[in-house]
Amino acid sequence: MSERLVIVPTYNEIENIGKIVEAVMGLPAETDLLVVDDRSPDGTGQRIRELQPKYRDRLHLLERPGKLGLGTAYIAGFKWALEREYRYVCEMDADLSHDPNDLPRLFDACNHDRADVAIGSRYISGVNVVNWPISRVLISYFASVYVRLITGMKVRDATAGFVCYRRAVLEAINVDQIRFKGYAFQIEMKFKAWKYGFRVVELPIIFTDRREGSSKMSGRIVSEAVWGVVRMKIASWFKQYPRPGTEA
Repeated sequence: MSERLVIVPTYNEIENIGKIVEAVMGLPAETDLLVVDDRSPDGTGQRIRELQPKYRDRLHLLERPGKLGLGTAYIAGFKWALEREYRYVCEMDADLSHDPNDLPRLFDACNHDRADVAIGSRYISGVNVVNWPISRVLISYFASVYVRLITGMKVRDATAGFVCYRRAVLEAINVDQIRFKGYAFQIEMKFKAWKYGFRVVELPIIFTDRREGSSKMSGRIVSEAVWGVVRMKIASWFKQYPRPGTEA
């Protein structure tokens, strides 16, 4: 078993999942892959089962009974990782908008550069987004501005879904207490890591919109993020965040 794990949540990603598997399995440093599939009607889970014999003990599948939300998929993956001996856990999308070749940089930031959370950031060096309509770029960019304003957190890409965590971060956060289910999940994870005093760094990446399949974004997800950030900030006023290795 590798000390590195990549978690990829899927729902109807049959066009992309094989490419993701081949890319992760082909990384220079041995890296395991966990696919969390919400019983995709298009056969995504079945495709993983077909590939598992080729990558025995490195390619894993966690199947859930139905579409339960992005945040809960990652939480299930994090808990699966914590039950094993992984030291570094990275999350990424299944649609190839995140380049698997950037994974070593995220892992190395947590391994050699002593970061606790390494974010593949679209906005740390300008706006590095390809093939998105300008309206969505603006929504995403100003969402992060909004998060910085409300929370005080200095992360420039708060909604980024390409992130590597040290094991200690996931243990401290207690993923069972993460409230958000959609893309606001990404904000909450970063906010709690920051509040606990972990070192959060951003590395520039180029984000390319999906070429295959369809987006899962919805108005409800956006609404959760907008109002959820305010509630999250207020709730933080009544909670202690002892630094790792200290007592509350």
